[in-house]
Amino acid sequence: MPIKSLLQAGALAVSLCAAIPAAHAAAYPDRPLRLLVGYAPGGPVDTTARVFAKYLGDKLGQTVVVENRAGASGMIASDATAKASPDGYLLGFAASPTLTISPLVQKSDLFDPRKDFTPIGMVVDYTNVLLIGPQIPAKTVRELVDYAKANPTAVSFGSAGVGASNHLSAELLKQQAEAPMLHVPYRGNSPAMMDVVSGKITFMFDITSTAIPFIKSGKARALAVTSRERNPELPDVPTMIEAGLPDYEVVGWYALMAPPKLPDAIKTRLTQALKEVSQDASFRKTMTEGGYTVDDGDSQAVQARIEREYAMWADVIKTANIQK
Repeated sequence: MPIKSLLQAGALAVSLCAAIPAAHAAAYPDRPLRLLVGYAPGGPVDTTARVFAKYLGDKLGQTVVVENRAGASGMIASDATAKASPDGYLLGFAASPTLTISPLVQKSDLFDPRKDFTPIGMVVDYTNVLLIGPQIPAKTVRELVDYAKANPTAVSFGSAGVGASNHLSAELLKQQAEAPMLHVPYRGNSPAMMDVVSGKITFMFDITSTAIPFIKSGKARALAVTSRERNPELPDVPTMIEAGLPDYEVVGWYALMAPPKLPDAIKTRLTQALKEVSQDASFRKTMTEGGYTVDDGDSQAVQARIEREYAMWADVIKTANIQK
């Protein structure tokens, strides 16, 4: 065959090979998707992911199956997401502590949250609430801080464990208020909350969705929320900023993540579907009633928050000398 013909044949082969992935991307998705969750069934991350998966599947025209891979504070699922094939059929429903706290506390080299994913976009934000038992006399954050300073061994706070987001929320309060407070780690939020209610420990931070029932029943009292603005479900509870800590802001979030090197066409399809979910009135109502705020931040917003909060928590962890 003449050289010219060989070159033409080669060019045709290359163009056909290039067209195959493009064709697959154009047809995406043509089968069910898997959404990895790094926590056990029944918790706030899992229950929110299952609601989200239903809406995402409706927008994509395919079933989205939630798969729980609990362990290492969510890092097992995130590591699997980071190492999956970038075909768009395995995605991660990531909670912010897994990407901005756990790798620092556990000194893990499983993945680098700043570069080992393709962020798709934000799903929701959530606020922590500073809760104390009804028998604790402090009515404000300032009164709690003043009491801690006057009684250096009297104030304790609970958490879901060393390095948990509510542990670091309290450490941030401790550092900014310059007040002595003793950390008491538990195996999960529930036993810590029971000891707040009974008065065995002074306070704890808890996610809004699980804190609200205790607040409304009078079993615990909310002193402040950690977001910059008040939570719609707790309109009478001030922010930590309003309570006298102008630099205090902690907002957790869930985001949709994909493996690195995701094809642009697939990323665009997922981004559009996520946008449609965030604009769905029914989804927004469900999230708001659960204490969440729908966040329509794009992939760049996710990346920026990972990098900013990773740096912030690194400072807190270093100052508190937290090791696991």
